[in-house]
Amino acid sequence: MKKIRIRFSKHGAVRYIGHLDVMRYFQKTIRRAKINVTYTGGYSPHQVMTFAAPLGVGIESDGEYMDIGVKDENPDTVSIMDALNEASVPEIRILSVRVLPDDAGNAMASVYASSYEISFYEDKTDKCPDTAKIREMIGKLNTLDSIIYHKETKKTTRDIDLKDLIYDLHLDEDKSDTVPVICMTVNSSSSDSIKPSFVMEYMCDMEDIKLPENALKILRTDMYTLNEAGEMVSLGSIGR
Repeated sequence: MKKIRIRFSKHGAVRYIGHLDVMRYFQKTIRRAKINVTYTGGYSPHQVMTFAAPLGVGIESDGEYMDIGVKDENPDTVSIMDALNEASVPEIRILSVRVLPDDAGNAMASVYASSYEISFYEDKTDKCPDTAKIREMIGKLNTLDSIIYHKETKKTTRDIDLKDLIYDLHLDEDKSDTVPVICMTVNSSSSDSIKPSFVMEYMCDMEDIKLPENALKILRTDMYTLNEAGEMVSLGSIGR
């Protein structure tokens, strides 16, 4: 069995489809595309399939990943990508297919961080901070030495420093002529992940600004893992 990593985008109405439905969708799409996928053993075999960090409902993405097992020893990645796109809906596009090394970790266990682009929906912009204000808010947050957050789970409570989990935060000056576009990269690991919406809410709370409900337009642009040198690299750069 060889494992391949599939990068796909998710836009439009399908952003309201939850993770389990996306999984079922791809199981059917893989069958329609006649991919020579590997199945588990036992009385109830299912496709060998692992997704990276699930995407929140309502969020679009250009950087979603799933790993699947195939029976071919030398998979034709171009043919697989074409077949999946032909069997898929327009709102979900396969962007790349790569054969993983035998010792590569699966997508879910490999995720370290995610990058996002955040803006405001057009019908909410008049009630949201403008570009100049967002620039000022980002500057203030970036100058803080620490951002202590009291995180509660079902079993434990502890204080964490969000500054250690926000790896990049800046305004995209090239895209912010009318509506501010905020770029951020944050921790997405299983231990200390944070949501981009929380960072936005924290910045607004600092300025006593209350965002309208459902004002944030969020696009996940990519997901990252750590290489042997401890550097963040795209999940889509692993393999051939």
